Amino acid sequence: MVNIGKLIEDELRNQERTPTWLARKINCERSNIYYIFRQTSINTELLLLISRALSIDFFKYYSDSLYECETEEECKNN
Repeated sequence: MVNIGKLIEDELRNQERTPTWLARKINCERSNIYYIFRQTSINTELLLLISRALSIDFFKYYSDSLYECETEEECKNN
């Protein structure tokens, strides 16, 4: 399961950027950025804006998890 809010927060910190910076880049209130950090899913249009702002493809986390197995039995059936 992808926790997109945590991934965005981690990347923002990794780039040494602030929530205020990201809010300006995606044209929203700073408080909304903290709300995004708590989300386990996100609107694709918003994710595209964040991906562009941080120059990272956050969609890849979903693509990478597409074929991950949750159980060993599930992996055997694929």
